[in-house]
Amino acid sequence: MTRNVAHKAKLKYLEEVLDLLFSIICGLLLFVGFLGTFVPILPGAPLAFAGLVFAYFSDYNDISLTLLIITGVVAVVVSVLDNILPVSMTKNAGGSKSATVGSTIGLIVGFFIGPVGIICGPFVGALIGEMIHTNNNWSVSLKSAFGAFLGFLVGTGIKMIAVGWFIWIFVKSFV
Repeated sequence: MTRNVAHKAKLKYLEEVLDLLFSIICGLLLFVGFLGTFVPILPGAPLAFAGLVFAYFSDYNDISLTLLIITGVVAVVVSVLDNILPVSMTKNAGGSKSATVGSTIGLIVGFFIGPVGIICGPFVGALIGEMIHTNNNWSVSLKSAFGAFLGFLVGTGIKMIAVGWFIWIFVKSFV
């Protein structure tokens, strides 16, 4: 009988450790997911959603399956929009694929420069990419660069809103 009680106590302890571990992993994934809203290499919304999946399985958090499904759909939609918006806004502004590629390269380079680089990098990269594509046509290149930059800002804004909502859900879910 005592062995059975000791075994149940060990299992209860392991459950509590796993619950705590899952909540910590969730917090880390949400943090990295937030970084991913402006770092192009990290998939922000999917990482943040993965964090909510860990929170769902933790007894420290109260997240319903319905809410988890909704946030999963939001993560997919935001990820798709983040890939479509910069390209479509660049094309609407008369830009080419070179402006979009330049914008992405500018963002990556800008990340190493700092916050100003993250903001200005996509614009400068799109401008350079379009200048190369149009043989130094300044007016077309500038218009394309603004389109690419606007697409970057809108995509980043949508990701930040979604991941911010995921973080809010996590904070509010503690029981």
